[in-house]
Amino acid sequence: MGFNLQPYGIQSMLKEGHRHLSGLDEAVLKNVDACKELSDITRTSLGPNGRNKLVINHLDKQFVTSDAGTIVNELEVQHPAAKLLVLASKAQQEEIGDGANLTISFAGELLRGAEELIRMGLHPSEIIIGYTKAIKKVVEILEELVEEGSEKMDVRNMDEVISRMKAAVASKQFGQEDTLCKLIADACIQVCPKNPVNFNVDNVRVAKILGGGLHNSSVVRGMVLKNDAVGSIKRVEKAKVAVFAQGVDTSATETKGTVLIHSAQQLENYSKTEEARVEELIKAVADSGAKVIVSGGAVGDMALHFCERYKLMVLKISSKFELRRFCRTTGAVAILKLSQPNPDDLGYVDSIAVQEIGGTTVTVVRNEESGNSVTTVLLRGSTDSILDDLERAVDDGVNTYKAMCRDSRIVPGAAAAEIELARRLKEFSFKETGLDQYAIAKFAESFEMVPRTLAENAGLDAMQIISSLYSEHSSGNTKVGIDLEEGACTDVSALSIWDLYVTKFFALKYAADAACTVLRVDQIIMAKPAGGPRRDMAAAAGAGMDED
Repeated sequence: MGFNLQPYGIQSMLKEGHRHLSGLDEAVLKNVDACKELSDITRTSLGPNGRNKLVINHLDKQFVTSDAGTIVNELEVQHPAAKLLVLASKAQQEEIGDGANLTISFAGELLRGAEELIRMGLHPSEIIIGYTKAIKKVVEILEELVEEGSEKMDVRNMDEVISRMKAAVASKQFGQEDTLCKLIADACIQVCPKNPVNFNVDNVRVAKILGGGLHNSSVVRGMVLKNDAVGSIKRVEKAKVAVFAQGVDTSATETKGTVLIHSAQQLENYSKTEEARVEELIKAVADSGAKVIVSGGAVGDMALHFCERYKLMVLKISSKFELRRFCRTTGAVAILKLSQPNPDDLGYVDSIAVQEIGGTTVTVVRNEESGNSVTTVLLRGSTDSILDDLERAVDDGVNTYKAMCRDSRIVPGAAAAEIELARRLKEFSFKETGLDQYAIAKFAESFEMVPRTLAENAGLDAMQIISSLYSEHSSGNTKVGIDLEEGACTDVSALSIWDLYVTKFFALKYAADAACTVLRVDQIIMAKPAGGPRRDMAAAAGAGMDED
C-alpha cells in the first residue's frame, strides 16, 4: 500500500492484518497438505509394529507412545484444516475409545487421493459426491464382512472377550497382548453389570506402580489407593466404613466467634471442652459399628488421637472423584460433617490393608462379596513412560470391551477387511458412469494404506504383500490378512485377529466426513489475531507465565 491507495475488494471489508487465501492452489491444496502432514505423523504409529512418538507438550511433560489419540491431543494442532481431522479422531476416541489412528490416517489418505484428482482437473464437489457414494457402499460391504455368529456373544466369557480385544491391545503393546488381555478381560468381566450395555468404563481403574515388570501385574477386586493409612492401624478385615466428605477435624464448629478468656483456669476448661467434644464425636462413630473412617479432607491431630484410642483405621482420600468411587465400591454414603452416622450410610469392606508393592506404599481396599463395582488393574513397569503406555493399552482394551458389550460383531483384522473393501469398491467404481467414478476408485485405493503401513512398519515389502493379498481375495479367500510375525499373508481367523465392526464403521465414517469437510472449504479468511505481541515474544518476556 505504498501509494496511499484506498483498500479495495475484500480488503476494504476486513480489518487490517487479516489473511485471505482462496482458490484451489492457495486454499484447498494447502489444507490437504496440512492434513497429509498430520496423517503422516500418525500413520507410522499404526498397527502392532507402529513406531512410538516422543511428544513433549506445552507443560514439558513427556509422552512416549504410539497411541494416536494421545499424540494428537498433546500436539496442539494449529492449522484449521488439520484441526478438523483432530476433531474426527476425538469423536472416535469418545465414541469407541480406539481407532483414532485409523481415522486420521485414512482421512489423510483420502485427501491425498483427492489432491491427485484435483491436479488432474476434477472439481472438489465431484470428489465429494464420489466419496459420499463410496462411504455408503463401504458401509454395505462392511456389513457383509461380519463374521457369522459373532453378533451373539457372552460378554462374561473370557476367551470370547480376549479374541475381540486382542487386536486393539496388540496395536499398543505388541508381544504383551496375551498377558494384558487376560488382566483387562478379567477386570472388565468382574464389573460387568447385569445388563452389559450399562458397562461403565470408569469402573475399571488403573494403578501404576514402578518396579517389576508386566508379569507382576494383577487385578484387584476393589480399589488401590496410592497412599498410606493415617495412624497406626494398617489392616482391618470385614469392617464397616464411615466416609466423611469434609475432613475429620476439631474446627468443625459452624460459626467463627471470639472467646475472651480471663484466667488460666478458663483456658484449661476451654481446651478440655474441645477435647471432650472431639472425643464425643469419634466415640459416636465408633459406636455406630464403623471400624474405618475415610476422610475427604484433613485429619486433625486431636481427632487422630481419639481414632487411635477407639481403634479406628483412618484413610485420607483427597480427590473428590476417588472418594466418590470409594463410596461406590463400598456402598457407603459420604456424610457431610463429623457426626454419628446412620447405619444405612455405612459402607462395608472385606479388607483394607496397607501393603508395600515395589517400594510404594499403597492401601488395597478389597470388596469381593457384596456386588463389587470397581476393579483395579495393578500395572507394574520399570519406567513412568512404559507405565503410561501400558495404561493407554488398558484404556483401549476397556473401551473395546464397552463397545463389544453394545455391539459384538467382528470383522477380520490385520488388513483383511480393508483389502476386501478396496477390491469390492474398485469393482463398484467401474459400474459408475459419471466423473465421480474416479473419486470412488481413489477411495478404494486409500484402503491400501492400511496393509501398506502394516507391512512397512514391520519391514516387509509392501507392494508384494498388497498384490498377494489382492490375488488371495479375488480367488475368494476373504479372510486373508498379514501375519506380521511370519511376514506372510495368512488366514487371520486361524490367528484370531479380529477387529470390532463398530470401531471400523465409525473410524471410516468419521474419516470420510472429515475429508469431505476439508474439501468443501474453498476460502480461508483469518481475522487478525487479537491481543498484544506474538506468543513467542511474550514467552521470552514473561517466562513465568502460564499459557492462560
